[in-house]
Amino acid sequence: MAKAKSKNNKPTSKKTESKKSGTLVVIGGHEDKENECLILQEVAKLLYNGKLIVATVASEEPEGDFESYQKAFKKLGIDHLSELYIKDRDESLDEGRLKALNGASGIYFTGGDQLRISSQIGDTAFETHIWEIYERGGVIAGTSAGASVMAEVMLVRGANNESYKIGDVHLAPGLGFMRDVTIDQHFAERGRIGRLMGAIALNPRILGIGIDEDTAIVVRNKKFSVIGSGAVYIVDGACVTESNIAEGEQDSVLSIFGVKLHVLGAGDKFDLVTRIPTGKRVKKSKTAMAHD
Repeated sequence: MAKAKSKNNKPTSKKTESKKSGTLVVIGGHEDKENECLILQEVAKLLYNGKLIVATVASEEPEGDFESYQKAFKKLGIDHLSELYIKDRDESLDEGRLKALNGASGIYFTGGDQLRISSQIGDTAFETHIWEIYERGGVIAGTSAGASVMAEVMLVRGANNESYKIGDVHLAPGLGFMRDVTIDQHFAERGRIGRLMGAIALNPRILGIGIDEDTAIVVRNKKFSVIGSGAVYIVDGACVTESNIAEGEQDSVLSIFGVKLHVLGAGDKFDLVTRIPTGKRVKKSKTAMAHD
C-alpha cells in the first residue's frame, strides 16, 4: 500500500506511537562525556552497534560539538557516527541532503536553541525520515534544547530563578515524540520550577517534566525510567482547583492551587498514561538491618 503524500510530495508520518516505536532518551543537558558516561552508555546500548547521527541543528555555531560526542562515543564502541548540520530551512528542503540519514539507527540532537530545530526541520522530509527511524525501532535522543523539542508542546523561554510572572513563558509546537507533555532542562541548576508551573497553568492538560543536568528519562511504550546523577520533576496540573492565569494582570505573580508534584531519582519509573510514579525499592542488607 502506497504511503500518503503531502502537498510538497514527501511521505507523511502518522506521528503516533505504534507497537514498533523505538526509544527516546531525553537529557537535561551537560551529560557526562568523560567519566562513567552513564547516559551515553544507554544510547550506545540502544543502538545495537548501529549508525548514529549527531544533529547539531540547534546551534548557530556548532564547531566542536560533534567532535566531543565523537570522542565520547568512540570510547563506548560506537564508530559509525556522522554529523548532521542544517544552516537554514532551505537546506532542509534539499532532498539530496537526506542521504545523511540513510542507514541510521539513531539521532542525537545536541543543545542550543530548540526553535532552530523545530523551525529548520519541522514539516520537512528530514522530520519525516527521523520519524521513520523512530517508528522502525530506532533511538531518538536529545539534550538541553534537543530535549525540549521532543515534546508536543515546546517550552521556548521564560525567566529562571524566580516566581512565574503572568505572560513570561513562551510556548511553541515541538516535534511531538512525547505527546501531552512539555519538557524543561537544566532544571534545578537554573531554578526553572517557576516557569514550568507557568506552562502548566497555561495548559493543565499537559504534564510538565523538568530534567536536571546529567540526568535523562528513557521513554518507551508511554512509560519512562530515570538514569543519571540528578532528579526529574513531574508537575501535574490535572487537579488544579484555581489559578489567576486568565484574569491576572501582565507581570503579576502566578497563583495556582492543587498542583501535584513528583520528584524522581535514578531507577524510578513513571507511567505517562496513569500519571503514577513507581519508586525503586532497594532491599537492605542483613548488616544494615542489624543496625536499625
